[in-house]
Amino acid sequence: MRVAVIGGGPGGLCAAALLKRLAPDRVVTLWERNAPDDTFGFGVVLSDETLGGIETADPDVHAALGAESVRWDAIDIVHRGRTLTCGGHGFAALGRHRLLEILHARCRELGVDLRFSTEAPPAAELARSHDLVIAADGVHSTTRDAHRDHFRPTLITHRCRYIWLSADFALDAFRFEIAETEHGIMQLHAYPYAAPSAGGPHPAAGASTVIVEMREEVWRRAGLDRCDEAASVERCGAYFAGFLKGRPLRANRSAWTAFRTVVNARWSHGNTVLLGDAAHTAHFSIGSGTKLAVEDAVALAARLQDGAPVDGALTAYEAERRPVVESTQRAARASLEWFENLAVHTGRPPYRFAFDLLTRSRRVTHDNLRLRDPEFVASVEDEAGIPPGTPPMFTPFRLRGLTLRNRVVVSPMDMYSAVDGTPGDFHLVHLGARALGGAALVMTEMVCVSPRGRITPGCTGMYAPEHETAWRRVTDFVHTQAPGTAIGIQLGHSGRKGSTRRQWEGIDQPLPHGNWPLVAPSALPYRPGVNQIPHALTTAEMTGIREQFTLSAAAAARAGFDLLELHCAHGYLLSGFLSPLTNRRTDAYGGTLAARLRYPLEVFDAVRAVWPADRPMTVRISATDWADGGTTAEDAVAVARAFAAHGADALDVSTGQVVPDEQPAYGRSYQTPFADRIRHEAGVPVIAVGAISSWDDVNSLILAGRTDLCALARPHLYDPHWTLHAAAEQGYEGTPAPWPAPYRAGSRRPPTGRGA
Repeated sequence: MRVAVIGGGPGGLCAAALLKRLAPDRVVTLWERNAPDDTFGFGVVLSDETLGGIETADPDVHAALGAESVRWDAIDIVHRGRTLTCGGHGFAALGRHRLLEILHARCRELGVDLRFSTEAPPAAELARSHDLVIAADGVHSTTRDAHRDHFRPTLITHRCRYIWLSADFALDAFRFEIAETEHGIMQLHAYPYAAPSAGGPHPAAGASTVIVEMREEVWRRAGLDRCDEAASVERCGAYFAGFLKGRPLRANRSAWTAFRTVVNARWSHGNTVLLGDAAHTAHFSIGSGTKLAVEDAVALAARLQDGAPVDGALTAYEAERRPVVESTQRAARASLEWFENLAVHTGRPPYRFAFDLLTRSRRVTHDNLRLRDPEFVASVEDEAGIPPGTPPMFTPFRLRGLTLRNRVVVSPMDMYSAVDGTPGDFHLVHLGARALGGAALVMTEMVCVSPRGRITPGCTGMYAPEHETAWRRVTDFVHTQAPGTAIGIQLGHSGRKGSTRRQWEGIDQPLPHGNWPLVAPSALPYRPGVNQIPHALTTAEMTGIREQFTLSAAAAARAGFDLLELHCAHGYLLSGFLSPLTNRRTDAYGGTLAARLRYPLEVFDAVRAVWPADRPMTVRISATDWADGGTTAEDAVAVARAFAAHGADALDVSTGQVVPDEQPAYGRSYQTPFADRIRHEAGVPVIAVGAISSWDDVNSLILAGRTDLCALARPHLYDPHWTLHAAAEQGYEGTPAPWPAPYRAGSRRPPTGRGA
């Protein structure tokens, strides 16, 4: 078997060595355009998981790495002159130059043909003369670009500039430091890679990698865009002089760059496969691209060792690695965006800022940190005013005259089970069961203000006397049988997304018969050629719909609801006014954001006027349309400020569902950064939603200060008693999580078996 490797970075070298070790008769040739002593950057972080994989694949390389690596377990966070330390993490690093030397030696020992200072032939040419071509040619991969129609890469350039530098001393912790300068916020990421007397440019002192990063506009305001390498080093040293204590920073062909996230639809093309940064990148703030590349090499070698043909092995390799990489990239994106928006977070108290930083990627959580460093987490909770022994999710929260006993909300979920808008026994059992389950607030589905405002024939309404009577039956049950639980109503109008089948019959598909006419801000169908073209509302018709909202709100107050939420999200009528993708009006209700806000604010004001003054009112918004030209995160902050100025007590921050061609960045708690930003920039309480699935997530989000309340949907479908079970699993028995008297015997997990 003839193998060609393009690129002599750690991933390519590791792949070459492993393939040769596993089958000595393979002919493995590696091309690297740089000389063997050329390298960029300084230290490389490798996780215990990565080292474990290397140990299994090549114990000799693992032993060499272990002898050279420096290890530590603490993270120092420096914020406004105060250093907070959190332990128990576990890191290992070594110099990139030394890593390459180890891999060079191993490749030579095994008989790999290393061709340095030599450009590799094009991958297509190599593919004709070799059984396998491994393209480990980096983030600017020429192989990927030459076959971009097949690999279908997506490259996203992000908002920060950063530079890799080094310091001639070894830190004893991973260090994050913030500098609030006249130009804006700058951040430093630093970690040791050579222990004192064990390597580095000055062996007696050791060495550390230092990365300085800041937003593009800060970089330009500081004049760093006009600095050469030497001037950049000098300026960075001045910004972080307290950290350096008179010691210099060093460069190694260091240049300011913007991080690029690389994603490929495919990783292989015939017998050519992408590896490492050529296939994918993940921001350095959660680890090392070298880590991913080495793990790729280990997985690829293992799949080829299985005896499968090359094409089958490459398919298996991608199937194994892609889910891991995508998960890492989601975490890296969350971390990257946290640092991009660092100004949102810096005003927090020191321990909560540190906790927020440590949990930014959503991989490290409250429970995880409590295991690693219980004293640190206790300090965070004490600073936040959380009583000892109380999980953050079981602290109260007040909205106007309503005090919620904990931070859990049952999110609105359409059930499509009403008859002519009237909720029945299903709704009584559905909402009643969740009210008994311990959540502080249970929300109805979107309750429609008119027959034509329904999404489907199965949607509930509040536009007829029988609706008010039926809803009163539900609220009475909640208040009587689950005292202390609040119940809220969400009022809305479907707009252009109405007159469709129930979700399980075909989501967003028109009814087979009996369709009713639709209205919207503009005559734009939701799906052209599928959904009907709505009628563009006249101002007189808008006045009529506004009155429908007020009549429904007054009925909801009489029916006993504790909170009212106005639905201005997900592409329904009021959301349709807010988004520039769905509002093309040329009158006073279209054009600028202020104009697009006008009608939703008019409806809000009319509803607030009839809703009891002591009862809170919230607004659900889509904080982004996930589509070019749509609502942006900046727009969402402005929308939140506007509603707060008109008396909204909280913003329920969702995203998307406005246009069918959206491209959401799904992932764990993926919508919470939008809530976080609104909470801190608009200064209004928020409800976070979106793939929040565990009580650990809720504790983490509340304690970090990213949200005030967490709304969960699917978890409450899976388990109506989700909140009570969360309390039981944490050993918490306080009053914010009361078991109903008839259920107390079940407040402990049943035994799964009997002892002998």
